[in-house]
Amino acid sequence: MTNMKQQTALITGANTGLGFEMALKLAEQGIHVVVAGRNRDKVQAAIKEIGDAVPGASLEPGIVDLNSLASVKEFAEGFCKNHQQLDILINNAGVMVPPAGRTEDGFETQFGVNFVAHFALTGHLFNLLNAAPEARVVSLSSIAHRGASIDFDNFRLEKPYDQWREYGQSKLADLMFALELDRRLRAAGNHILSLAAHPGVSQTELTRNLSNVPPGISMMAPADGAAPALVAATFPDVAGGQYWGPDGPDERAGKPGLAVVDPAAVLEGEAARLWAWAEKATGLRYPT
Repeated sequence: MTNMKQQTALITGANTGLGFEMALKLAEQGIHVVVAGRNRDKVQAAIKEIGDAVPGASLEPGIVDLNSLASVKEFAEGFCKNHQQLDILINNAGVMVPPAGRTEDGFETQFGVNFVAHFALTGHLFNLLNAAPEARVVSLSSIAHRGASIDFDNFRLEKPYDQWREYGQSKLADLMFALELDRRLRAAGNHILSLAAHPGVSQTELTRNLSNVPPGISMMAPADGAAPALVAATFPDVAGGQYWGPDGPDERAGKPGLAVVDPAAVLEGEAARLWAWAEKATGLRYPT
């Protein structure tokens, strides 16, 4: 990407873990970074920490609760009033295997936060992305998308809760979203790039609901886990529709490389159906 010091990036969940590391690295490159999160105090603390590490960093708080589509809309509308374009959107925030619950809009928490809210956020910000000459949307998936499936009859906890099944569904939906967005952008002749990334197995606050880590599993540092998404967001030779992750065994750790996409993620009929469902659920249609 060119003229990075004139660019604006928005990262959800940027006050901690992977998102914090992404914000730090982009700030080091001179990019104006919107540190988005739901807790104002934590967002301001992250901004201070990044500012202390990168004197002169251009940082801005973004307060949004992905548990609520109304909050997503309110945040995006305010953002659009204060910005003329958005160069990088990293749909990073997420929850993993929490107790059973629903978002304010009635979606199973993981599916609602990880997928539905980011579908809505991208839609609300689409015109600003379109205004940037080299815009990119990077959506965070997971190796947990492998073996998962989309159950259109279980987006609102209609079935007995299975924390890992629901997490896998949400991460598969994220990857399908990234790939389907790329297809739609290409079909429309649009210049925006849509990519996906995953962090392998990384030690972040996302693992707070895990009672223990299986023996023999080592976790990467957050900075290493953030690297694939940063490649997708900033490297000049990437292409829309790519999926980046660690290049080590089973993609659990390593340096950034192209990742394996589970066959379920490339079922275009299923992706189109999921997209149509998301349009109806959020009231948003894009790209246009």
